[in-house]
Amino acid sequence: MQPTTILNSEQFELTINRLCFQLIENHKDFQNSAIIGLQPRGIYLANRLQQKLKEITGNTPQTGALDITFYRDDFGRKEQPLIPSVTNLDFSIEGKKIILVDDVLYTGRTVRAGMEAALGFGRPSKIELMVFIDRRFSRHLPIAPDYIGKSIDSLATERVEVKWKETDTEDTVILYNTHEKS
Repeated sequence: MQPTTILNSEQFELTINRLCFQLIENHKDFQNSAIIGLQPRGIYLANRLQQKLKEITGNTPQTGALDITFYRDDFGRKEQPLIPSVTNLDFSIEGKKIILVDDVLYTGRTVRAGMEAALGFGRPSKIELMVFIDRRFSRHLPIAPDYIGKSIDSLATERVEVKWKETDTEDTVILYNTHEKS
């Protein structure tokens, strides 16, 4: 099976725009809201949202990056030592509505770790979840996103890769069969 393009660069941009308008509908001017990207790849979506929301509304929502390495339930089970990413939250989340952002939702374990890690920085009034790609029917935990870029049905033997122009030279989403990707 050849890799399948789920979103090309034009569809990618349209999806980000649509997600921004959904956020504006629910958070208005973002005075009591913050966007938090989960490391390592949710931060690219969080930063894009911040940029696009500033273009659309003139307001720059507070945006941060959250490392979840030591909150994962598989911490210590891997052969290779885990190397944490940077947490950059230069604001309090106490009483705020926060939007946790990640690129792909699969089992829900990363999101669970993200919620636990976020609570170390205060008690938000509400936590919402935004994912760029939702791999439906694959949850290990009862977690559902509030905002979805694109929902897909995929097999356990397939892998979804979100490529960001910041690191991968192009914006695209590809579905690979894990037995064929090198």
